[in-house]
Amino acid sequence: MKQKRQLRIIEIINQNAIETQEELALKLREEGFEVTQATVSRDIRELNLSKVPGPDGRQKYAILSSGGPLNDKYVRVMHDGLLSMEPAGNLLVLKTVSGMAMAVAAAVDAMHFPEIVGSIAGDDTIMAATKSNQEAANLKNKIIDLIH
Repeated sequence: MKQKRQLRIIEIINQNAIETQEELALKLREEGFEVTQATVSRDIRELNLSKVPGPDGRQKYAILSSGGPLNDKYVRVMHDGLLSMEPAGNLLVLKTVSGMAMAVAAAVDAMHFPEIVGSIAGDDTIMAATKSNQEAANLKNKIIDLIH
């Protein structure tokens, strides 16, 4: 049951801007999971969920592959090196400062975005392949939320 609940938590936060543990617990209860605030809090810790700024400036839960200083370094590399992003079908084309594409691509890879099925980097351009056009757009929004 725990694994099923945690998988559903990941789906919920990927599909909704969840701001609080209480909001997440309510969504889970609506779907038939019997949870307490303590259970949700434990799940959040075990899944390494963190709060990130949403497009409206409000905080929301997001999956970050590894918490702490290492994750902060990846975000900083992405923030400092990334110039622009543009979906092109099921690809997200990321433009970087000259010479920074490999570093930004390594940071993107380390973040383990579930939308990315593969990526390649040149000198100042990264192409991240996703399964669909919608996932490319979602990935762009996730990265924007993460670095701003």
